[in-house]
Amino acid sequence: MCGRYAASRRPEDLVGLFDVRKWDPKEALAPDWNVAPTKEVHVVLERPVKDAPQDGPVRQLRTLKWGLVPSWSRSPEGAARMINARAETVHERPSFRQPFASRRCLIPADGYYEWVTGAQERQLEEEGKKKRPRKQPYFVAPADGSVMAMAGLYDFWRDPTLPEGHPQAWWVTCSVITTEAEKSPLAVAPATGPGSLADIHPRMPLMLTRDRWDAWLDPARTDVEEVRELLAPPPGGLMRAYPVATAVSNVRNNGPELLEELAAPEVETLF
Repeated sequence: MCGRYAASRRPEDLVGLFDVRKWDPKEALAPDWNVAPTKEVHVVLERPVKDAPQDGPVRQLRTLKWGLVPSWSRSPEGAARMINARAETVHERPSFRQPFASRRCLIPADGYYEWVTGAQERQLEEEGKKKRPRKQPYFVAPADGSVMAMAGLYDFWRDPTLPEGHPQAWWVTCSVITTEAEKSPLAVAPATGPGSLADIHPRMPLMLTRDRWDAWLDPARTDVEEVRELLAPPPGGLMRAYPVATAVSNVRNNGPELLEELAAPEVETLF
């Protein structure tokens, strides 16, 4: 799954990286090294723009809330549980089916965090002892330092409790698509620890390589099977993973120090 990630690039840089044609500086977000569910995040999407000089969809950098609220929902209460959509079933699930057909986006990230349960704590858990397992976080990112473009979906939800024209009457929310974690060797692996992403967690965000960005964002591409082909996992060996401080486990901690690589895990783990 993907439940926490880092996004520290400036919006001005994202505009250039993704060939964005429309961006409102008033929607700029500060760098965030500990993005958590329900936070506002930058996404890249294509939609028509009213009074735009060109016809058709325009590539935009927008600020959305992470945690999808389907358009038909009665309330936004389930948003925190809708941060991920599985690549294998995203075209079938009622919550994601319509966004998958025509409301797709890219969610830029530096990389994402995943946690591995410590060996001693795992044993306590297996023995049924009531102690919350302590987990070792790892940061996973493209080995070449490039942006990680996570495949995503977005949707619009109208708050029925607010009057027409209210600035908060419409919610625009998003979800990250996940896939099976790579079993191939990491491009750069820790001196001790996991040799593949699958060793850390069975799921990972689906990263789209640059050659798929245009097709994924194109809202006119609505053939489900054609779009599903774009969800093929990227080539193996593109990522690196390394242990980081357990401070990232607390969402109140936020700063570049969260990405600092540890010489060794803080928590004993089994690999």
